Amino acid sequence: MVCVCQSSASSGMGVADECKHAFLELKRKKVHRYVVFKIDEKTKQVVVEKTGGPAESYDDFTAALPHNDCRYAVYDFDFVTNENCQKSKIFFIAWSPDVSRVRAKMVYATTKDRLRRELDGIHYEVQATDATEMDIDVIKDRAN
Repeated sequence: MVCVCQSSASSGMGVADECKHAFLELKRKKVHRYVVFKIDEKTKQVVVEKTGGPAESYDDFTAALPHNDCRYAVYDFDFVTNENCQKSKIFFIAWSPDVSRVRAKMVYATTKDRLRRELDGIHYEVQATDATEMDIDVIKDRAN
């Protein structure tokens, strides 16, 4: 019985430790503005594909996402509230462009919750199938 449980659990995607580490650096130390994650088909793990430094813009972040393949990302959005307070909100973005392969969309869709659970401290989630769905104005509206 235990073997069946273990084998079915191991068939799912794992999350590499580097993902949690990069997320904590973004959240606590502000080392990264964003982290882009991808699924490594060979190791069956979610891994860090790219990180963006604190000075990088939202445009730099969106440019880091492939236009024809799925990715997950976290973005640390800094903004000033109506009360003139400096705030920061962490967005989890599930990027699944319409033009990406159906299999990729399915694998990313089924792995998303697993990654989300590993990343503690996300404020908002955005699912985007094209760039307009994660436009900076969408992010600003959600953050306020």
